[in-house]
Amino acid sequence: MKVVVIKYNAGNIRSVLFALERIGVNAVVTDDHEAIRSADRVIFPGVGEASSAMNYLKQKGLDRLICSLTQPVLGICLGMQLMCAFSEENNTECLGIFDQQVRLFPSNGFKIPQIGWNNITDLKSALFQDVDENSYMYFVHSYYVEKCENAIAITNYISEYSSAVHKNNFYAVQFHPEKSGEAGQKILENFIFNIKD
Repeated sequence: MKVVVIKYNAGNIRSVLFALERIGVNAVVTDDHEAIRSADRVIFPGVGEASSAMNYLKQKGLDRLICSLTQPVLGICLGMQLMCAFSEENNTECLGIFDQQVRLFPSNGFKIPQIGWNNITDLKSALFQDVDENSYMYFVHSYYVEKCENAIAITNYISEYSSAVHKNNFYAVQFHPEKSGEAGQKILENFIFNIKD
């Protein structure tokens, strides 16, 4: 099983690699097109700012490459937001794999960003096999993906939003499975070993 983590000038890759090692997977971090295209599983993680991340993807031709992938792909946090059509963060045109808009949380007296543990509900995918409804995941984000038909998990912070989405071979989660204990580890295991190609 060849697993690739896309390198694109966004943070948080090391914790993803450690989490994969815990389930027996030694992933390669690369922006090489052929290495990414030939992988069995592709992970698109990230912590950072949408417009600079998209600029880097475009400079490396990774924007077109990611959209053309046919194997299972998992976006995490910023990776999920970049897989959507548009982000309000610096008015960024994103990859458009999902049609959704990425919105800034309205403060409404709540702390922005949302930092910490929150639960996921309405779980609908093989990605969540053996993950309990209402499991708690670790979140750090100021922007969110609207509720939509592609949602496979919902979270409530200020209002309900899509905390995971799925379309064809593309999966994405707003939370950090690599920082979310046993339930997060199970999601990574499901993506690597249980999602059908």
